[in-house]
Amino acid sequence: MQYLIAFVVGGLVGAIGQIIFDTTKLTMGQLMVAFVIAGSLLTGLGLYEPFVKWAGAGAFIPVSNFGFVLTKGVLEGAKAGGLYGALSGVFTLAGGPVATAIFFGFVFALFFRPRG
Repeated sequence: MQYLIAFVVGGLVGAIGQIIFDTTKLTMGQLMVAFVIAGSLLTGLGLYEPFVKWAGAGAFIPVSNFGFVLTKGVLEGAKAGGLYGALSGVFTLAGGPVATAIFFGFVFALFFRPRG
């Protein structure tokens, strides 16, 4: 049952993104930023973590999860170390994925040329 819930929720998130993309003049980059902000806001309100626990990979895979990870790191850091913890807490959870994205972006830039 867990696989079905994850599949349906992930598909709905993707479908919502596609509908917004098709019916507005937003670019894909703007839409991704909107999803990250939405994930961050829902985390700040305490709604995204129960959603992740219920939907599993369906909520954990989409880009909105990046907002969840960033905000969760900030909130945990602020709880543990005040303002300094809030500023450094974001790197605790999101540092690895950000470093990986930068590294692989650099590697792929060495082998491929952008169009345009």
